[in-house]
Amino acid sequence: MSSCLHPLAVGAPARPLAAGAGARIDLATFLEHVRGVAALLPPGRHAVNLCEDRYRFLVGFCAIALRGQVNLLPPSRAPAVVADVQRCHDQAWCLGDSAPDPLPDGWFALPEVLPRLPGEAPLLDAAQQVAIGFTSGSTGAPAANPKTWGAFVTSTAQNLQALGDLWGGCTPAVVATVPPQHMYGMEMSVLLPLLAPAVLHAGRPFFPQDVAQALAEVPAPRLLVTTPVHLKALVESGVALPPLAGIVTATAPLPQALAAAAEACFATEVREVFGSTETCIFARRRTASEQAWTLLPGVRLVAEEDGTQVHAPHLPGPVVLADLVELLPEGRFLLRGRRADLLEIAGKRASLGDLTRRLQAVSGVRDAVVVQLDPEPGQPVGRIAALVVAPEREEADILRELRAGMDPVFLPRPLRRVACLPRNETGKLPRDAVLALLRGGE
Repeated sequence: MSSCLHPLAVGAPARPLAAGAGARIDLATFLEHVRGVAALLPPGRHAVNLCEDRYRFLVGFCAIALRGQVNLLPPSRAPAVVADVQRCHDQAWCLGDSAPDPLPDGWFALPEVLPRLPGEAPLLDAAQQVAIGFTSGSTGAPAANPKTWGAFVTSTAQNLQALGDLWGGCTPAVVATVPPQHMYGMEMSVLLPLLAPAVLHAGRPFFPQDVAQALAEVPAPRLLVTTPVHLKALVESGVALPPLAGIVTATAPLPQALAAAAEACFATEVREVFGSTETCIFARRRTASEQAWTLLPGVRLVAEEDGTQVHAPHLPGPVVLADLVELLPEGRFLLRGRRADLLEIAGKRASLGDLTRRLQAVSGVRDAVVVQLDPEPGQPVGRIAALVVAPEREEADILRELRAGMDPVFLPRPLRRVACLPRNETGKLPRDAVLALLRGGE
């Protein structure tokens, strides 16, 4: 990618950038906040951006970049995870919405009233590294993925082309249930308002009534950025939402039945996007009526035996994903699972994803996951195990129902009931947390 300068934010100074609860912040005020905060930040090379308020996260993110430092976006706010991220990056300090008590070393809290400093509209070099995102750890240890400003500018333009028809030529207000530190949350709820005509809602509503309230606080057209876990809760709650231009979802596979139910409940289109921390978003589909994915402009896939190469304008080179795909004409493809999910036991084959879906379909099961344990000494393959949330079902009854439609070699042993699965903020299941729950029942 050739070096050139790009604006820190696009649009006229008076255009609204953030809104909610009666407040409205225009682009000019936002840039004054960025310059004011940048003047206060401590020296260093890396900053762990832990702000939860989405507007203050955005101010901090841009102020850190303006100082020539790199935002670290940990996969969790757990102290051990944050400490590990700091240890792996030199001259790293933490930025938060407010100051912990007592204030730890290497911590900077944003002032309650953000300072304002007039000045010229900032520009950043396309080649400047502005962030390092981390994978969720659902398949192992979180991995670091550096991002440049130019890559974010290009990927945001692609996302706008792929999703902009949901709101036409208007300016959408974005309400998100995902944290800004997650790459999907960053793309859809931080970069979109920054680099496209969109308005940011500062909160991160969790419960259905909170989502409805947040949507009511912003003007139409409204875009809800969420996950399958949150979408399922919204549908099952029966909550009424204000009119929506669309719903975007990612982070986990969206069942077609849930997509159709959400479209019927909220009278809008549900669009699922596909990507990863390594690649950012590169495909989309309307899951209620489509199985195939459509690639974003300029993206190309190359199917390989052990995964898929992703070529995209915002990537410095091809990125290999563990997902297996079936390529179709006209830039479309079908997902065929992950190589790591494929099982071969006693000459028979299955996938962890399919086994999980079968368990989740059992009557009375609210949530479930199937995993393969590490092999025990002297054993060629690991056992299949499962966690299940089913308050009104006994483990033996669930296994009996599974046995009717599942080969015995893939029956999960152990299968343990738990009160809830250890899903993170985006609904994913870190493998170490799943294994810890399974060990706890031994």
